[in-house]
Amino acid sequence: MVGSSHEALHRIFQKDPALLTRALQQVLHVPFPEPHDFAALNVDLTEIEPIERRVDTLLRAETDEGTYLLVVESQSQPDARKRRSWPYYLAYLLEKYRCDPVLIVVTQNSATARWAAEPIRVGVRGMPSMTVQPFVLGPDNVPVIADEREAARNVTLAVFSAMTHGRGPKAAGILESLAAALRTIDEDSAAVLVQFVDSCLADPQAKQMWRDLMTTMQYFWRHPLAEEVRGQGVEQGIEQGKISNSVEMTLNILRWRGIEVPDHVRERVESCADLDQLTVWSERAVHATVADDLFAGPNG
Repeated sequence: MVGSSHEALHRIFQKDPALLTRALQQVLHVPFPEPHDFAALNVDLTEIEPIERRVDTLLRAETDEGTYLLVVESQSQPDARKRRSWPYYLAYLLEKYRCDPVLIVVTQNSATARWAAEPIRVGVRGMPSMTVQPFVLGPDNVPVIADEREAARNVTLAVFSAMTHGRGPKAAGILESLAAALRTIDEDSAAVLVQFVDSCLADPQAKQMWRDLMTTMQYFWRHPLAEEVRGQGVEQGIEQGKISNSVEMTLNILRWRGIEVPDHVRERVESCADLDQLTVWSERAVHATVADDLFAGPNG
């Protein structure tokens, strides 16, 4: 089970290595050649000396232009020690594997992204012997995916978007669209991706909304994360529990988006026992401008 956002932010690239090269190509506009094969490598860079050095994720990408090593580092905040380590990582990997290493830093924090993007210059000021230029993926360049069709076209990128942006007023649209997209892929993969997102949602309201959404997905209850959710009193598998969760989720989405919920709307939602109808209303809540928009259109 993934235990932190730090772990989730680099393990998603172990789950889908092609996401990493697509992010380089499409988000950072790096002309990285199209890989035709990936291999996970040992992340331990420790030498004989008693100094342990580990990267977060290390992948080998085979392309028609040659072999590259993709070095992924997850950063929650600036760390001067890390910046001193990165040139060593790249030099060591170049010597060990005799192919070009590429450093990618992932973060949920804009200030950390700006810090990480600064070139690392080693040597004489103005004439460095070595310059390291990290590629950085963070809130300022990772796309916000809040459209179900767009999320379904590239589910792992939508997951990465939720991990990066899943807070504030945009959270409802991002998480609702992703929940729908996860239903289009195999259940085992979806269960792992659900956990990545959960680990990265620092906003308590967004995390609760995500868990509410996930309780409607049957395979979720086979996942270790479900044990934690069950411990918070969520009922498993029974129809009434699903209805109660859907009622709460629909009203919470409106409240989290800053939309006032009049008594007549709250009473109508709370009195509904039709799970399909509640699902329609929860989807409308993501895009509503006033609470009565829940009932506008076909099917109430």
